[in-house]
Amino acid sequence: MYLAVVFGAVIGLALGLLGAGGSILAVPALVYGAGQPLQTAIPTALAVVALSSLGGLAPRQRREAVRWPVALVFGAAGTPAAFAGAALGRSLPQRWLLLAFAGLMVVVAVRMLREVENHTGACRTREGGVDWRSCLPKSVIAGALVGVLTGLFGVGGGFVVVPALTLLLGLGAQQAVATSLVVVLINSVAGLVAHAGAAGSIDYPVLLLFAGASLVVSVAAARLSMKLNPSTVRRWFAFVVLAVAVFVAVAALLNPSALG
Repeated sequence: MYLAVVFGAVIGLALGLLGAGGSILAVPALVYGAGQPLQTAIPTALAVVALSSLGGLAPRQRREAVRWPVALVFGAAGTPAAFAGAALGRSLPQRWLLLAFAGLMVVVAVRMLREVENHTGACRTREGGVDWRSCLPKSVIAGALVGVLTGLFGVGGGFVVVPALTLLLGLGAQQAVATSLVVVLINSVAGLVAHAGAAGSIDYPVLLLFAGASLVVSVAAARLSMKLNPSTVRRWFAFVVLAVAVFVAVAALLNPSALG
């Protein structure tokens, strides 16, 4: 049970500091750390990520960093896509789903290592402000992609949202992180509802320990984030994600019977 606290704290740390990435570790932590079957781990991870996102969002909302129109467009596009992703995930063998998940983790880690901020994205005005209407089509497409990944893999999708907000739409780093947390919260709730009917029995003691540690740490990390270099934090977290991706792939290939 203590592993649930440790893994929950790691996920809360990532979400609080980066607004993204922590959810990519939740499912492997629950499958290989807490010993849960994949169909139980996915909804449990979504519940944990939703609570962690709420904790990381609270201090940032007071700084008025959230771009609500952009967040709501992403969320509206992602909600129906999450149901589609959940249906697709239930039709795939768990072994191949975890291998695909490992591949996604590699893509996420590489993106984190290469990420740079963009001040000329589709949402940027000539005066340097943000006009959400100008980037509406790109926001809808990116939001739908995030929703599919949320339903399919049980991830909040912040690792896609933050790069989309910074590189594609041109939001600043703090705006992107805060806005991402709103999107992650919406998508996680949608994914949780999508999995509710077909999910296995959730281990609520594990969920409470995991979510409690994640929520507490995410609130503290969100306050600490203003004092740390986000590029350095993102780089080290990317290395952790790569290492976990290798572990997940090897475990799925060598011991598929352990997937439940």
